Amino acid sequence: MTLQNKVKKQVLKQVLNQVSAQVRNQVRNQVLDQVRNQVLDQVWDQFSDQVSIQVRDQVRTQVWNQIWDQVREQVFNQVRNQVSNDLRK
Repeated sequence: MTLQNKVKKQVLKQVLNQVSAQVRNQVRNQVLDQVRNQVLDQVWDQFSDQVSIQVRDQVRTQVWNQIWDQVREQVFNQVRNQVSNDLRK
C-alpha cells in the first residue's frame, strides 16, 4: 500500500467518523426534541384540564352561593313582611 493510499484511507476514516458523529448527534437531538415536546404537551394538557376543572368548580360554587343568598334573603324578607303585616292587623 502506497503512502497516498494510506493517507486516503486515514482521511476517509476521519471523515466517516465525523459524519457518523454528526448524524448521531442530529438523531439524538431530534429524538430528545420530540420526547421533550410530547412530555410538555402532556403536562400542559393535564395542567390545563386540572385548572379548567378547578375554575369550573369555583364558579359553580360561587354561583350557587349567590343564588342561595338571594333566595334566603327573599324568603326572609317575605316572612318578615308577612309577620309585620299580621302584627298590624
